[in-house]
Amino acid sequence: MLFRVYSDIDFGRVCSFLISIIKNTNTHINWNWARFQWMMGHTETDYNHIDTIGLWFDGDKIVGAAIYDMYFGEAFIAALPGYRHLLPEIADYAYENLKDENGLGIAVNDRDDELKAILSDKDFAPVDQHETIMQIDIDKEREYVLPEGLKMVNPDPVKDNEAMQWLFWQGFDHGTDYEEFKKTEQKQGRERKYLKKELGIAAQNEKGELVSFCCLWYMDGTDYAYVEPVCTIPSYRGKGIARSLIYEALNRAREMGADKAYVISDNPFYEKLGFRKVETYTFWWKR
Repeated sequence: MLFRVYSDIDFGRVCSFLISIIKNTNTHINWNWARFQWMMGHTETDYNHIDTIGLWFDGDKIVGAAIYDMYFGEAFIAALPGYRHLLPEIADYAYENLKDENGLGIAVNDRDDELKAILSDKDFAPVDQHETIMQIDIDKEREYVLPEGLKMVNPDPVKDNEAMQWLFWQGFDHGTDYEEFKKTEQKQGRERKYLKKELGIAAQNEKGELVSFCCLWYMDGTDYAYVEPVCTIPSYRGKGIARSLIYEALNRAREMGADKAYVISDNPFYEKLGFRKVETYTFWWKR
């Protein structure tokens, strides 16, 4: 067994590890390869700390990992079947290296009694903080009607960075004042290696403005897609735009080979689209 910290050459191996841990169980579906790639390419991720991510190897294969979630203070830990004896060591590493001033929180599947017992022995305790995973089966073509005056486009995350950041600024309720938005630093995220740009779909109005966005993540050779993010600017909400984008993205993912999709949410909006709750997670904290 070998331990070392993460470097950029490990990106593909980490994605393979995250795919492997959910091949036979959905215990870790909340932290899949797509969430890792989303985090590693996000404009808000502090790349100065990526060398704190801990990896455990058996030969060239990653068999265990401790990864922070964009910011220190919350982390993901896991080990492949046959290597779960590493979990106490991984938990110790995560607490020592990934905590912030408030300590460390780890999201644990409510069915994972082994990990809960390990964390309890290390003075972690569950709190009223949860994640819910919802799933939809992509077993048919889904029909939709995009409102008149809008068209679907595939914005480029690099070339269209400012337009997308402005959409996210409004869509995630930071305000609608463009001048205020312009005062903020326009960061450029990293290129996302496995992003299929045709699954990042925006609605564009007649003025050329992006008003809604949905992105699905799909890796060839897997059977699922991951929804992240979805947003619509306030003045265009309630018109069925996000539903249309999600259904179109699901249709495209189905053509690529996905037979289901997941989203981290308990929002009733997704239930109305046909998603159902399949896994729940509780955060265990050590202050």
